[in-house]
Amino acid sequence: MCAASPPGTINAMDRNITRRSVIVTGASTALAGLLARPAVATPRPHGGTAFTNVTVIDPATARVVENTTVLVRGDTIVDVGGRVPADATIVDLRGRYLIPGLADMHAHAQAEGIDTGLYVANGVTTVREMAGSPLAHDWRTRIRAGTLLGPRFTIGSRIIDGLPSIWDPKWLDVVQIGDPTAARAAVREELGRGADFIKVYSRVPREAYRALAAEAHRQGVSFAGHCPDAVALEEAADLGQSSVEHMFWTPFETSSKEAEIRAEIRRIRLELGDYAGWFKAIHPLEWTAAHSYKRSKAKYLYAKLSRRRTRQVPTLAMHRGLDFARTVSLDDPRNRYLPESALAGQRLALQEFYLKDRLPSEDAEWAAMFDFRLRTVKDLHEAGVPLMTGTDTGTCAVWPGFSVHDELALFVEAGMSPMAALHASTAEPAAFLGTNTGRIAPDHKADLAILDANPLHDIRSTQRLSGVVVNGRYVDEAARQQILKEVEQTAAAMPAGAAVMTCPCHTG
Repeated sequence: MCAASPPGTINAMDRNITRRSVIVTGASTALAGLLARPAVATPRPHGGTAFTNVTVIDPATARVVENTTVLVRGDTIVDVGGRVPADATIVDLRGRYLIPGLADMHAHAQAEGIDTGLYVANGVTTVREMAGSPLAHDWRTRIRAGTLLGPRFTIGSRIIDGLPSIWDPKWLDVVQIGDPTAARAAVREELGRGADFIKVYSRVPREAYRALAAEAHRQGVSFAGHCPDAVALEEAADLGQSSVEHMFWTPFETSSKEAEIRAEIRRIRLELGDYAGWFKAIHPLEWTAAHSYKRSKAKYLYAKLSRRRTRQVPTLAMHRGLDFARTVSLDDPRNRYLPESALAGQRLALQEFYLKDRLPSEDAEWAAMFDFRLRTVKDLHEAGVPLMTGTDTGTCAVWPGFSVHDELALFVEAGMSPMAALHASTAEPAAFLGTNTGRIAPDHKADLAILDANPLHDIRSTQRLSGVVVNGRYVDEAARQQILKEVEQTAAAMPAGAAVMTCPCHTG
């Protein structure tokens, strides 16, 4: 739902701040130093590393293989279930479970010395950056060069919004387009800036959106993000939008009152930077849609999304913070891994965006919307619509790495099986990105998470990590704990008034 802006200065009393205020300067680069330490097993030159006596769970095939061996050489899995070479380094995982590394398919770069470490420590080995962050580009360069330990990054463009955007350009480096010519030019410019895909936002006009889609196809790149207010989700799927983020847009086309809702959407007029105004205008329409749900319309829409392979990234962790804003806890123990400036930004955003103009008497209505979102996720899954885990990092009560596990638990709470939830965080993202990751099979990248308990019995067991393999590099439990310790120290050392990057993403 968001994009990143040039650095500014945070002040806890400053009301001109987005909900994604996060430190990007003044941080130590502690994690880079970790690479130079003997914190990981070093394989012998030719034998590789053999992870033995482990139960392998491969969500791509739904296969579970007990007491087997996974052999890794370099950054690649070369054998599963075979013999252990005499010259291999052996890591005995007796009693443990091996799954592919997890994916956060809706993330926003926050802070040097924070994000990459938290992803690795949580077994998250694939990240899709949704806002074209220069910080994410820098991390990817260093990760590929071997000077920073971190996940694989796919990086989108700056967000492309309508004219005027709901984000103030003083806070956010947003691209504003009002017509097809500007849309086509924006696609070309963003690709020139190194974007892997185009990120589209809420207020893009319909004709500009259609031109953006055509230009993206002409350039051979995908486009993803919000479903613009002026565009039906079915049309977005037909035009080839590769993924739709969040759960704001889905209800409209499942409503018997869709025509009325669309008419109200067309009447929405927002000024530049009126982010809170978008919330105020859209939520009543969501509520109307949820209470005029028509199963036949939902069946038709979901069948279209399934045929088109239009991925849905629900970001339920973000929606939980939004829908329960009055009672969301901002005192979670995981806060120790975030700098105070980021936490201050979340507290301010909670009041200025989540709860602004929301009466306590409306809280039950918002909570009911979250239940509707859970039911929608279940229906999408059962209809064959491909789902992927994404967290919308930087939003209230969302943490890099940790919240992927929250998202998995919410998928299961919605009614998906643990295996299906794991598929949405491993094999499905790999298929979407076209990478040979997300599986435990020969010739696939060695991105793995080692668990102390079976996640198929309790999905919360994905949080019981005792090791991670990132691009073939084995990070044992001692090294994993050291990463968390260094992230905590880095966060604590950041001054409350440090420079920040603002990243708003709360509209999709």
